Amino acid sequence: MVLHSSLPDFILFLYVHMSHADSNYDPLEMAAIKVKMNDLFVDGTDIEKKLYRAIREYNSFDKSKLNELFSDTFKHFGKYYHPPLKNKVFEDLNEIMQADGKVNQAETKALESLKQIIELCAEKKQ
Repeated sequence: MVLHSSLPDFILFLYVHMSHADSNYDPLEMAAIKVKMNDLFVDGTDIEKKLYRAIREYNSFDKSKLNELFSDTFKHFGKYYHPPLKNKVFEDLNEIMQADGKVNQAETKALESLKQIIELCAEKKQ
């Protein structure tokens, strides 16, 4: 299952997932996401509109299917998702997770789960 037609839109979905891992959208995490979005999207993109569309998409998505979505989408964008980009996304996710000054177990688990899925997809690609 692949929902996103572009890698930046998928990465934004990952950012939203990380922010919501502790069951809320902290304003400091949202601010961190907006900063990251400036690197993802071309100038002139309505960052607010795009972010809130991604939040609505995430909120309406069946969370029991997240692993399937992540796995299929990483495979789909695999040729674009090279190690420097992978490292940058991990750094961004970590910064978003820490933006509110506290990291809880659910956030740590979410990040570890994403790392495992990405590594598994990378191994299958080789």
